[in-house]
Amino acid sequence: MINPFFKNTGPHDINYLLKTINLKNESLSEDKIIDIKDLNSSKKNEITFFHSKKYAEFAKKTKASYCLTSENFKSFLPNTCKPIISDKVLLHTAEITKIFYPDSITDNYDNTVKNIEATSLRDKVSFGKNVLIGENVEIGSNCLIGHNSIIEKNVKIGNNCSIGSNVIIRNSFIKNDVHILDGCVIGKKGFGFFPDKKTNFRYPQIGIVIIEDNVEIGCGSTIDRGSLSNTIIGKNTYLDNQIHIAHNVKIGENCIIAGQVGFAGSSTLGNNVMIGGQAGVSGHLKIGNNVQIGGGSGVIRNIPDNSKVMGYPAKNLKNFIRENK
Repeated sequence: MINPFFKNTGPHDINYLLKTINLKNESLSEDKIIDIKDLNSSKKNEITFFHSKKYAEFAKKTKASYCLTSENFKSFLPNTCKPIISDKVLLHTAEITKIFYPDSITDNYDNTVKNIEATSLRDKVSFGKNVLIGENVEIGSNCLIGHNSIIEKNVKIGNNCSIGSNVIIRNSFIKNDVHILDGCVIGKKGFGFFPDKKTNFRYPQIGIVIIEDNVEIGCGSTIDRGSLSNTIIGKNTYLDNQIHIAHNVKIGENCIIAGQVGFAGSSTLGNNVMIGGQAGVSGHLKIGNNVQIGGGSGVIRNIPDNSKVMGYPAKNLKNFIRENK
């Protein structure tokens, strides 16, 4: 899928990329690299990164031509993928991403927006006062947009959708029968930094948000776009008010998530997951299918299918009740 939200400056010579980020490696062929992507979605003539053994299975199958990785992990890569050894894999990945997508660091306002009354959508969409629409926005039939909402350039919205008042949507594809309530912000950049004693380096965010069919997003919720992959909300999922979903999170189908739940980046939820209010899920975790997480819980490790957990750290529900009688 071509990303219409960020301009790719590639292709770039692999040696130019490494020289620009001051990464010394053996001299490579003059291959032209057309893009940077995650392990799972990268293809020939693209570069990826591999920094954690959690992603070893993806590393073994990657189709990328080059991979930023450590000496300890290079053996996981297939013969078709040449390792580029780095002692700062994530930082160097961020620096190369910035070369390909220099406009992905900032989240400036969309200066193409105009009042919906001045666009061709005025006769197709029901809308409130002061609705702003960017260039190349597509909206399906039978949709409604509330007061003071902004739909920025290249966003796609399907049929039978309702967008509340004071909503901002950018860098997003929204499918059919989706309801986004008042005050939501969808598709802004995620919170990704590399701490440094002198300055913090912000990680570029070039992914998008995909919201599948028949999803409801409660008031005041925020969903960050992905970094190199996408943030995805599966179909028939219902999110309560004031929920935060960080970059690259993937929520499965038929999930129900109560208010003030927070997800750190790159965690994955299976189908039919239920989460009580004010629970927190740490980053890079896998929550299985049919899992139930009690309100106020703190999830800091993977949870297998069909589990019921509660507490901090979240543990088996029966054990939690026994310990807190």
